[in-house]
Amino acid sequence: MDGPDITPILEIEDLCVSYFSRAGEIPAIVDFSLQLAPGESVGLVGESGCGKSTVAMAIMRYLGTNGDITGGRVRFRGRDMAVLNDSELRAIRGGQIAMVYQEPMSALNPSLTIGDQLCEVPLTHCGVTAAEARARAVQMLRDVHLPDPERVMGAYPHQISGGQQQRVVIAMALLGEPALLLLDEPTTALDVTVEAGIVELIAELSRKFGTALLYISHNLGLMLEVCDRIGVMYSGEIVEERETGALFVNPRHPYTQGLLGCIPLPHADKHARPLRAIPGQLPLPQDRPEGCNFGPRCASFRQEICGVRSIDMAEGVRCARWRDAVPPIAMPQSAYHLPDTPGETVLEVDQLRKYYAVRDTSLRALVSGQTVRYVKANEALSFDARVGETVAIVGESGCGKSTLARVLVGLETASGGTVRFQDSEIGGVTARDRTPAQRGALQMVFQNPNDTLNPSLSIGAQIGRVIRKFGIEREPAKVRARVQQLLEMVKLPAAFASRRPRQLSGGQKQRVAIARAFAGNPAAVIADEPISALDVSVAAAITELVMDIQREQKTSLVFISHDLSAVRYLADRVVVMYLGRVMEQGPTEAVFGPPYHPYTEALLSAVPVADPTVQKRRIVLEGAPPTPLEPPAGCPFASRCPRRIGAVCDEAVPDMQTLASGHRIACHLPREELEAVEPVIATKAAS
Repeated sequence: MDGPDITPILEIEDLCVSYFSRAGEIPAIVDFSLQLAPGESVGLVGESGCGKSTVAMAIMRYLGTNGDITGGRVRFRGRDMAVLNDSELRAIRGGQIAMVYQEPMSALNPSLTIGDQLCEVPLTHCGVTAAEARARAVQMLRDVHLPDPERVMGAYPHQISGGQQQRVVIAMALLGEPALLLLDEPTTALDVTVEAGIVELIAELSRKFGTALLYISHNLGLMLEVCDRIGVMYSGEIVEERETGALFVNPRHPYTQGLLGCIPLPHADKHARPLRAIPGQLPLPQDRPEGCNFGPRCASFRQEICGVRSIDMAEGVRCARWRDAVPPIAMPQSAYHLPDTPGETVLEVDQLRKYYAVRDTSLRALVSGQTVRYVKANEALSFDARVGETVAIVGESGCGKSTLARVLVGLETASGGTVRFQDSEIGGVTARDRTPAQRGALQMVFQNPNDTLNPSLSIGAQIGRVIRKFGIEREPAKVRARVQQLLEMVKLPAAFASRRPRQLSGGQKQRVAIARAFAGNPAAVIADEPISALDVSVAAAITELVMDIQREQKTSLVFISHDLSAVRYLADRVVVMYLGRVMEQGPTEAVFGPPYHPYTEALLSAVPVADPTVQKRRIVLEGAPPTPLEPPAGCPFASRCPRRIGAVCDEAVPDMQTLASGHRIACHLPREELEAVEPVIATKAAS
């Protein structure tokens, strides 16, 4: 901070970190410097592999047996972390310094209950009694919006969902009332509504206890909302560090400009201003170029200036030509794409239901004779998709989005209603019993490509199998040619056909999954969270790639996501789900502007927007969704609705109101009141 009387909580000076392998030294971090003052929030952003998490591990001294600090210093409250012994480190870790990991199971012990692990923090670091520790733990679970905290306290980590595990890890970090909190992608697995509440909770803790926050994330919208300063990392070093508002309004480094160009904004037009992925790839730590590390990917690179010497930080930026660099608005845009007119209906879902039977062995169930209950994952879903159209399915975790996807591709069968695809009923037909033509015509891209790629087969073999299976080509030479054509289509080298999945990055594996999904020339593709875990640059490239393929092949796309920024950019129509039901659906422009269903309104309010010229109305939902095992008798959103109007919401399921062409809302509020709502997202100039 500026004031000389404020002692920084954290001081990092010229930090260098290397990992040592049989191949030699790998310099992961080079001359990294950063300071955090009490109560300050600083963000680190950059692509995967740039060294963000390594910085956090170096602060905690968690570098493993093959990692070491080879230069510089890390001071916490004036103490050099490198000279502390194991006992002193244990006294600091988890209490004065806490960390939230991206993968929650790396911090949770599978053999201990959640309650035992949470209570350990205040017992060890706060000197409280066992009863006080338990009371604090239960309250913290409530604060991070976990339903039924007493039940969670007695559960083991594998008995709760991934999003719930992440909230438990956040609660564990907050229980010690730390002076420094390190957050490594803390909200990646969370819904936007939960993310908004937890970010607010963390900010409240920071204000109350003066906690310094170091956020590590690729979510630039989140960084804009929560950080005072942002450091942009590239290849192990800071390339730009400035106050958050200034960095977003006027980014100086070409890499920062590139990152911001990858983000879909509320006013983005996918046809007129496509996303710009950063060309090239991050260099390996042992193969960094001479001069500027970003040089091989930079449009403003000049060998005589940028490639002959190391570049130092000056005026908050590590770039020798930032004053002369091409400004973002003058960067060449991709070719203008005229929007296609959707064709005839290819997929029609009508009153779809999907129930799961659950056996209840409780005494109450045995006495009543009702030993079988039903989880109503999908209830009366209706929508359609037309040729060449993108329909987005949005909603919180547990609303039934992925169940719907599994029914569409035949991994599950419907309990009721109809699913018509290319004029054939497929809702009650498993994938095994569908014809080869039906299986080939309706494909799926899963969120995690590791779950669908065979680690023992080459990429070419896996794509080629699809080509042969669906009768696209039979002759080996033609199959190989088609594999190479598909790899080229997803912007991967032909040499990747001989590689195994373990030899590819996450973004490359997702491209392979997309190539395989389109290998059978499908009429429709279901994409379940295909870009949620990817860097913004990779996500932008894959988003544009999918749209290019869609334009070429006229494929219908059902895009399932909780990232409403991506949905706003990509989708032609949007279906909003809550607790297995459709709350609102219509053209994207209509759904993202008033009138809104109150749930859609809350979702939009929670979306981080990486644009300082945009302001949002603040709506934080209280409580958790009801269980689909015992859904409400009336409107499923009534228990959390900030605009609930009375008993009718609790007693009657609302009918769909048609407000405009194709725009429908299931709500008891009168049409006039729905239409009188102010926009959630607006530009500051317009407001």
